[in-house]
Amino acid sequence: MKQVIAIVRPHLAEDVLDALKRAPMEALTVREVKGYGRQKSYLEDYVETEYAMAFLPKVELSIWVEASRVDEVIRRIVNVARSGRMGDGKIMVLDSERQESVIDLASK
Repeated sequence: MKQVIAIVRPHLAEDVLDALKRAPMEALTVREVKGYGRQKSYLEDYVETEYAMAFLPKVELSIWVEASRVDEVIRRIVNVARSGRMGDGKIMVLDSERQESVIDLASK
């Protein structure tokens, strides 16, 4: 099992979620987050100067998938979320080695 964490632009989050509806996944969570990365001082090229060093709103998707399906999930996210401009977001893949530590609250 792997965890895919995708940080995307808020206006693309619904489109990414729509693309993932048909993806093989075990679970998915969505969070609103704020942050900045490599764009730091370059932000003023993309937004007005008063927001140059502000944290930008993003949406974080945490998706748990079988290891063999990770590439398919990443491909679906990239096809929707990549514009080629700075600030598109990031995708990280983490090993979820301890599957037994996942407890289904619905089961007894």
